[in-house]
Amino acid sequence: MKKVWIVGSGLMAKEYVRILDDLCLDYIVIGRGEQAVEEVKKLTNKSVIAGGLQSFLESKPTVPDYAIVTTPVENLFECTKDLIEYNVKNILVEKPAVLDKNELSKLIDLNKIYQAKVSLAYNRRFYSSVMRLIDLAKKDGGIKSCHFEFTEWSHVIMNLDKNKDVMQKWFIGNSTHVVDTVFHMIGKPKELSSFTTGELDWHKSGSIFCGSGVSEKNVLFSYNSNWESAGRWAIEVLTNENRYILKPMEELKIIKRGTVKEVDVTLDDILDKKFKPGLFLQTKQFLEDKLEIHCSIDEFSDYIDTYYKIANYK
Repeated sequence: MKKVWIVGSGLMAKEYVRILDDLCLDYIVIGRGEQAVEEVKKLTNKSVIAGGLQSFLESKPTVPDYAIVTTPVENLFECTKDLIEYNVKNILVEKPAVLDKNELSKLIDLNKIYQAKVSLAYNRRFYSSVMRLIDLAKKDGGIKSCHFEFTEWSHVIMNLDKNKDVMQKWFIGNSTHVVDTVFHMIGKPKELSSFTTGELDWHKSGSIFCGSGVSEKNVLFSYNSNWESAGRWAIEVLTNENRYILKPMEELKIIKRGTVKEVDVTLDDILDKKFKPGLFLQTKQFLEDKLEIHCSIDEFSDYIDTYYKIANYK
């Protein structure tokens, strides 16, 4: 039977525990804080270990077949690096895996040395709504243009008890859920004009974002997000036949050409309702070595300069 490690014992670890239990897989949870570890113990009869990953590795455990990293953002890089150096070959790490280009370069180099496969957990790629949109757009002859918004609720975020470095990179750590989904559908940008203004105490590089470009698949796209105003995450995709709307992203609506009415698209979303949306299929395919839809660390590397440009990071 496949051996799996879940590194971390917070909210996301609990979500993965539910999925691995449903899949009847053998796993252990490696947490740090005693309270979080005790909470996970209440959910499963599998092994739950306190003290953190580095302490656990010092005991020289058998290398697992797969590892899933769910720690706080500021610890993702170190845990992923330690797993690669411990010769773990298949790693799924919660986004964004790193907070800057230097950390990303180190993981890329380690990957080459140890020949590991590291995927970032951009679970919205696996939403039933997104997968259905991709299928319908293909039948329409392909996506021709796209608009998206990654508006964040500053009035809520400013009160979160989060690491300051994580807050200053909030676009990469959180907003890229939207942008990654868009580029997954339309292709990597080959041209981009980007404008930023404003600032927040917790996000100095900007608070209002606007831009446009064209992807490698020659899809025109635009975006407009204001973290000081109202709004939500949203994606609109246009084909020659229809306009498709992900707002919220768990739901899919369609406006047919020649009409103005938004119509709900029926989805096979049982798993998205039973588990955290997108997470079951993402995890199952990772554990079956089906990585075609996953965002590899190399693909993320292809996007990082674009992310820095959109967010005005230096």
